[in-house]
Amino acid sequence: MSRFKFSVGPWNVHSGADTYGPAVRDEIPFEEKIKKFKEMGFDAIQFHDDDAVPNINDFTEAEIIEEAKKVKALLDKYDLKAEFVAPRLWFDPHTVDGGFTSNYEEDREYAMWRAYRSIDIARALGCDKIVLWLAREGTLCYESKSPVESTKKLIDAINKMLDYDKTIKVMIETKPNEPIDRSVCPTLGHCMAISAATKDPSRVGGLLESAHAMLAALDPANEIGFAMAMGKLWGVHLNDQNGLKFDQDKSFGVENLRAAFNQVKLLMENGFGENGEYVGLDVKVMRTQSLENSYQHLENSLKIFKALEKKAEKFDYDYQKKCIEERDYEKLELYVMELLMGM
Repeated sequence: MSRFKFSVGPWNVHSGADTYGPAVRDEIPFEEKIKKFKEMGFDAIQFHDDDAVPNINDFTEAEIIEEAKKVKALLDKYDLKAEFVAPRLWFDPHTVDGGFTSNYEEDREYAMWRAYRSIDIARALGCDKIVLWLAREGTLCYESKSPVESTKKLIDAINKMLDYDKTIKVMIETKPNEPIDRSVCPTLGHCMAISAATKDPSRVGGLLESAHAMLAALDPANEIGFAMAMGKLWGVHLNDQNGLKFDQDKSFGVENLRAAFNQVKLLMENGFGENGEYVGLDVKVMRTQSLENSYQHLENSLKIFKALEKKAEKFDYDYQKKCIEERDYEKLELYVMELLMGM
């Protein structure tokens, strides 16, 4: 039995379309997904605003809340919670130049409308967290935006969210690039600085995705540890990544097992989850999978996480201390590898 609670988003199971190819599987209905998630042992669902309210632009503010309440009833039916709601700004024509940092006022206003509606949806779903994945908040052409003004615009947008709901919390999910070239908030260090510059830093924290840290050539566990030291790690999206490529969202631990182990170990050592945080997965099913095997990547990720949790429980801290005292880090590295390999 794991000490953690787990969350997953409906987009983790999809039809297989990507930048270079069309869908290869049928879409699975939302209720069927969450029913399966519950059976697999997940405790909470991650939402974009339009996961909860499809075609959100077609509804009034009151209608959006009513639609979200229907989703809340569905969550209650399967005894699941909502972890957060994230405005999906990067899909809309209004946000081709970014949302909060767009050069055009009408686009910034649209981004705020989606942010406010996400807060409304979160409240209807019974959660108090908004996630900002700042997908297009940056530049493709450096000279098109000032990094000074873009940073100020992002802080202003977050302040407006904090004003809109006095108890909502904002989690920034950092990523250095893709789909834009230069992100306005690429790492958790940037996130901490932006948090400190808002009107209520106690309500602005971070969400670490393993692959996003790797895309910044950073170790995910180090990013986790940094945010934890600041009391600002409010969520994780665990997955894996093969080098500095596009965001692969591979099953957790399949490429970098030792790095995955250190993430699990660090979460355990520092009591992640004790304040209600979830271990979130953000892993994508491969295009090559059949419709019937659309959930295997999630099963694999949970299995690997829980296996690494058991490995971390066996970690010999006295032996670690001895190696440190002797300054014999080669011996310590071998111990970790033998632990992982079952030698």
